[in-house]
Amino acid sequence: MKYFIPKKEQVELHVVTLANESDQNKNIKLFGMVEWALWNAVDDQTNFQRNLNIGEVEVEGSTVYHKTEYRERRNHFAYYHVNHELSGFDTDRLSFLGAYNGWESPDVVTKGMSSNSIASGGSPIASLELDIELKPGESKVFVYQLGYIENDEDEKFVAPDVINKEKVYALFEKYNSESKVDVSFAELKAFWDETLSKYSIESDQPVFDRMVNIWHQYQCMTTFNMSRSASYFESGTGRGMGFRDSCQDILGFVHMIPERSRERILDLSAIQLPDGSTYHQYQPLTKKGNADVGSGFNDDPLWLVGAVSAYIRETGDYSILDEMVPFNNEVGSEKTLFTHLQRSIDFTLNNMGPHNLPLIGRADWNDCLNLNCFSKTPGESFQTTENNESGKAESIFIAGMFVKYGQEYIDICEAINKKDEAKRVLKAVEKVSNAVIKDGWDGDWYLRAYDAFGQKVGSNENEEGKIFVEPQGFCTMAKIGGKAYGEKALKHVDKYLVNEFGAELLYPPYSKYHIELGEISTYPPGYKENGSVFCHNNPWIVIGYTTINDAEKAYDLYKRNAPAFIEDKSEIHKTEPYVYSQTIAGRSAAHYGEAKNSWLTGTASWTFLAVSQHILGIRPHLQGLEIDPVLSKEINEVKVKRTFRGAQFDIEIVRDESNAGKLLVNDKLQDSKVIKVDSQQKNYQVVAYI
Repeated sequence: MKYFIPKKEQVELHVVTLANESDQNKNIKLFGMVEWALWNAVDDQTNFQRNLNIGEVEVEGSTVYHKTEYRERRNHFAYYHVNHELSGFDTDRLSFLGAYNGWESPDVVTKGMSSNSIASGGSPIASLELDIELKPGESKVFVYQLGYIENDEDEKFVAPDVINKEKVYALFEKYNSESKVDVSFAELKAFWDETLSKYSIESDQPVFDRMVNIWHQYQCMTTFNMSRSASYFESGTGRGMGFRDSCQDILGFVHMIPERSRERILDLSAIQLPDGSTYHQYQPLTKKGNADVGSGFNDDPLWLVGAVSAYIRETGDYSILDEMVPFNNEVGSEKTLFTHLQRSIDFTLNNMGPHNLPLIGRADWNDCLNLNCFSKTPGESFQTTENNESGKAESIFIAGMFVKYGQEYIDICEAINKKDEAKRVLKAVEKVSNAVIKDGWDGDWYLRAYDAFGQKVGSNENEEGKIFVEPQGFCTMAKIGGKAYGEKALKHVDKYLVNEFGAELLYPPYSKYHIELGEISTYPPGYKENGSVFCHNNPWIVIGYTTINDAEKAYDLYKRNAPAFIEDKSEIHKTEPYVYSQTIAGRSAAHYGEAKNSWLTGTASWTFLAVSQHILGIRPHLQGLEIDPVLSKEINEVKVKRTFRGAQFDIEIVRDESNAGKLLVNDKLQDSKVIKVDSQQKNYQVVAYI
């Protein structure tokens, strides 16, 4: 079987090949089946008094059409089709399964005969029965289509209650044979070959190559498309796309399809509020902010700065800064994207706490560190409830973000000749950096926060939760305190947090509920935010190690949860052995090493960033492409192909201590690590000696 969605289509093709490899004739009954949702997965499973009465279908030829609510409130329908004459069909689930049966033994399949049921209410499905005869050595190919169609309001019907199927018929014709399907599949394959070739490597480590060339980037594409809408993709329900999530997904995706990243940035900035804060989530179809959750997550605005910086560094396209974008999608409120970035910066500066550190709001990157919630009520949302807004709860993590992304904002300002703005924000960055050194450093590592009482979180003074991983990564990346601070912080990450699967989020986990900390302390020790390996923030430590030039530690931590390197632990992980999961249970957990929530995690973007831009050291710069590998001795010579700003870079990293630090570009010695791109030059041959 082969399943795929052709490019730019809203139909999934299921290609089934049956072959008779025996010396006798074979008669086969083949049942294809799909179960329809009623367009809202949550409502489907709760509003039974309505939903069990509204199911509607049409059957025509070899196709079942799902048209529930099409007559009244929708202009879309779905269909299931096969390019072969039917022997029977079913559209009612109960008729297909039979009383008391499950999917393992449907009545229709067991009896070998469809009931030709027509759903009216109940639970609509589509089952297509084929009776097939195969001679010895004969094979036949069947193409199934599972599709979605929209019609204009005045073109919905061709007769009373009969769907206008003109667009469907065109798809039947387009994919009615194996040869036509093969053409479409080849187009899709060519798309992936081209997309994944924007960054590819060849080394003496085939597992490393496979991870970088395929699985990192494939998962980056998936998370960009679906964001964290998320966490609940297994059940078919979601909550819209996360603002900070989508900003971060751009970081690992922008090199593949920059124009889609540009569009996403403008969509995200349009849900920003005038004070620089932003909705925490938005709906990708309406592109409106999710008011049910609202704003108040004080790290969100700075992620927009990071996303725009990544886009400009990749493309050199400063024109995006001049795009007029509304606030809260309100017509008439449009300001330039640069103004939106300025508001993001100012939101942090306008929300500082008593230690001159940024206030945390409802939460920062760790949604479960809720320092203003103080919840005693079952079912109350930790993220959206504020029972004790003290104006004192501060985040050292956001401080690290502000220093890192504030500097990137300054770089952009200088590049577009906004010198006064650059100077203004530089003073603010220096002030926050000094505040971290003064009140955000615990002597051996960076603090995590101050709670609503002004007490330290993530300090050696704490009985539990003495050290958190997030600020160690981000503050080291931001170079707060310089290399000496970073070395000391990461030394203690290695001492307290690193296990065989990566770096745990905190140590030691909380063993009781701390009302002043919120949801983080509700998880059993070793799970989720309470001491699991939260894979998303492990790359921050990897990048931190490269920042202090520790190649061996960086590569070692990278490998600990990179799927291609731990395939032999799949039975422990219990998730797919080729993509990242959100969490891996920590040492304190009952099921140490068990992973949860695969696919839709920000780990994908950040790990690709860590390996491509920091371990391999090939990263976009405002002035060009920077080459600065921090490569473990486990890896010898590496060849990298990188498409950048319309040019092809063929980069070879050579281990040669006598020439270490030299960079040759088209056989000429370069005096800078940044290769400036000439619009007339389309190919660059680069040799970097380490």
